[in-house]
Amino acid sequence: QVQLAESGGGSVQAGGSLRISCATSGTARGACMAWFRQAPGKEREGVAKINLVQGGTYTVDSVKGRFTISPDNAKNAMYLQMTNLKPEDTAIYYCAAVIRDSCPYLLRRADFTYWGQGIQVTVSS
Repeated sequence: QVQLAESGGGSVQAGGSLRISCATSGTARGACMAWFRQAPGKEREGVAKINLVQGGTYTVDSVKGRFTISPDNAKNAMYLQMTNLKPEDTAIYYCAAVIRDSCPYLLRRADFTYWGQGIQVTVSS
């Protein structure tokens, strides 16, 4: 059983930075992990994904160059470093995981099995 827990969210002004963390327990090797976000009134969307074995990463175009996903294998954690934040980045951010050899090609909610409770990130203008 895989358990995920996000931390580090909060409020920041536009242009600022924030790092959110995902602590994992019970994560087996061969896991693909990802960050999703959901803004009020909108669908949950994928932000970034990482293959914990191969180390490959992917970020969506809307955050490319501003957000970086990274693992901390020693701590069984995953991070999302967010820089140059914009008001449109305001959302609840979710950590997700799926046990498989490679990450799903598409960053879709339905492809991930395990989810954290989510954490609020608010960017003010």
